[in-house]
Amino acid sequence: MRGRLPHPREKGGADTGPSPVDRRKTGSKHHLICDGRGTPLKVITTAANVNDVTQTLALVDGIPSIAGRPGRPRRRPEALLGDKGYDSNAHRDELLRRRILPVISGKGSPNIKGIGKLRYVVEQTFALLHHFKRLAVRWEFRTELHDAFVSLACSLICWRRLRKPRND
Repeated sequence: MRGRLPHPREKGGADTGPSPVDRRKTGSKHHLICDGRGTPLKVITTAANVNDVTQTLALVDGIPSIAGRPGRPRRRPEALLGDKGYDSNAHRDELLRRRILPVISGKGSPNIKGIGKLRYVVEQTFALLHHFKRLAVRWEFRTELHDAFVSLACSLICWRRLRKPRND
């Protein structure tokens, strides 16, 4: 039936897929890029079965201009830190072509020393994002509604970080 809105009890929708860790139940996954302080810069929602490495360039391209210093606003990070899920020679080459240094552990090799301390910043930002209960479990059928809630949550995280006095 055309123009029919989904019933609130219906599950699924766009950007849902079988979860590889939750008995193949349908779900979504958030891909996040943040700065060194944990401020979210870009979040993408995909199906649960999408590999992390496929969203690397979309996250980097989605970083907004960072204003504040005199001159041209910076759009690219100097380096990109990722875990073994982001290991891909094609993506490494593309990041290097964009003058971004990839700091990514290779599959089958030992972890880069101290990468856990740096990865903690991203995991902390994920935890802050999922403190908003509506984002921890996706209830919205329409992806654009879910993305609007994600944007609102990121805005609140940024606002809270700006409100705090810096101890640097």
